[in-house]
Amino acid sequence: MKWIYILILSLFCFQQADAQADSIPVYKRFTGLPVFSMMKIPDSIKFTRDNLSKKKATIIMLFSPDCDHCVQATNDLLQNITLFKNVQILMVSSLDFKFMQKFYQDHKIADYPNITMGRDGSFYLGTFYNLRSYPSLYLYNKKGKFVKEFEGNFKMETVAGFL
Repeated sequence: MKWIYILILSLFCFQQADAQADSIPVYKRFTGLPVFSMMKIPDSIKFTRDNLSKKKATIIMLFSPDCDHCVQATNDLLQNITLFKNVQILMVSSLDFKFMQKFYQDHKIADYPNITMGRDGSFYLGTFYNLRSYPSLYLYNKKGKFVKEFEGNFKMETVAGFL
């Protein structure tokens, strides 16, 4: 009788060890805009999904102010901002506020009313998107449904073609 319990316990342990974690990222399983909260740069005002327009496409750009690729992507975005005139753009980082403030000032983000920059101090969006590299863009259509992701090096003309 004892060996039956050992056999059942062994099978249970084997099954648990053999089980795979769900490998589909959260943003692909739940395709709507994530529920998030961040502190806006430069004024530290709370900004959430509820502050977004429900009639515009959305780009969520996860970046790091000290990343060369992120600086290039930001420059490319600003040079091609006319392609995104009807798009709301969130530039989000989890780095310290002072680094974000400098990036905000250096790139004159205040001159672009459709760009909102914010700090996600809890790294919620990085976890939600299973962030692997900077910069990363996540595109949502006017209905708030996920469209496409871009990671690493990409051209803003290509991104605009999906919106």
